[in-house]
Amino acid sequence: MSPNATSQLEKLKQLTTVVADTGDFDSIQKFSPQDATTNPSLIYNAATMEKYSHLVDEAVAYGDGDLSLTMDKLAVSFGVEITKIVPGYVSTEVDARLSFDTEATIQKARDLIQMYEDVGVPKERILIKVASTWEGIQAAKILEQEGITCNATLIFSIAQAIACAEVGCTLISPFVGRIMDWYKKASGVDKFAPADDPGVMSVTAIYNYFKKYEYKTIVMGASFRNTEEICELAGCDRLTIAPKLLDELSLSIGDVPQKLNATKAKEMDIPKIEMTESKFRWMMNEDAMATEKLAEGIRGFTQDILKLENIVQAKIDATAKRRKISNDE
Repeated sequence: MSPNATSQLEKLKQLTTVVADTGDFDSIQKFSPQDATTNPSLIYNAATMEKYSHLVDEAVAYGDGDLSLTMDKLAVSFGVEITKIVPGYVSTEVDARLSFDTEATIQKARDLIQMYEDVGVPKERILIKVASTWEGIQAAKILEQEGITCNATLIFSIAQAIACAEVGCTLISPFVGRIMDWYKKASGVDKFAPADDPGVMSVTAIYNYFKKYEYKTIVMGASFRNTEEICELAGCDRLTIAPKLLDELSLSIGDVPQKLNATKAKEMDIPKIEMTESKFRWMMNEDAMATEKLAEGIRGFTQDILKLENIVQAKIDATAKRRKISNDE
């Protein structure tokens, strides 16, 4: 690429706030995003890297044998380091196993925010990620009222998105690639044209609805499979992008025209949906893709939490063993 050429990444940044979808600090520094998001899968991948082993060790020392406390500290420790790199929000996810427990989600979010504040990171820098189940959305409602900003994740349907906006979620993460995956399999096709990508169409519909009815909730497209999906959503409030795709965008000089436009959305004829719990559950029931991908996403994050817990528990056990040997001597 010519030294004077403007990359697709730089063009995209002129239209959309770019967020790094990773727990790897080096990748975040490389691309200078506004915000950064993490999830259990990303934390697991980062925590298995030797260069971050000190964070695991520090969390083990902090937890003093308590696995749950150690896991919370580890998530916060990664978040704290990321706040030193990005100027905006850092997202930290509540344990996926609490996705159907409103009260437990609220308490876990409060605990995480307290941990951040204990080390000098104000709650205004943190987005607490909750799964967009009905229970998770109701937890977000209470948390937002308490001044704890939320990122509602694993969004696959307009029903989830509207429910989140109506309770005042600061930000939502509608997924793109996972929706495309489902429709590719269901339709028996290898790929979709970017404009016809079901994931792109889903986020576009959510964005237009939000702008039409002037919801303040930020729409942040997530879970991309290729740069074409990303460019097709240029103009979205935010896009959270994995390092591999950020790399591709930074090395490409193709055009990135604005595709989403808030002013145009306000002129669109989009019917208003009055969201209630029964309406939410019925719309989800009628959407096989959204129902399946939400459940699959929760299971996937849970699997990575369990894998990380195994690593952390082994370190806790090793620390306890060394302490016992030292005491015996």
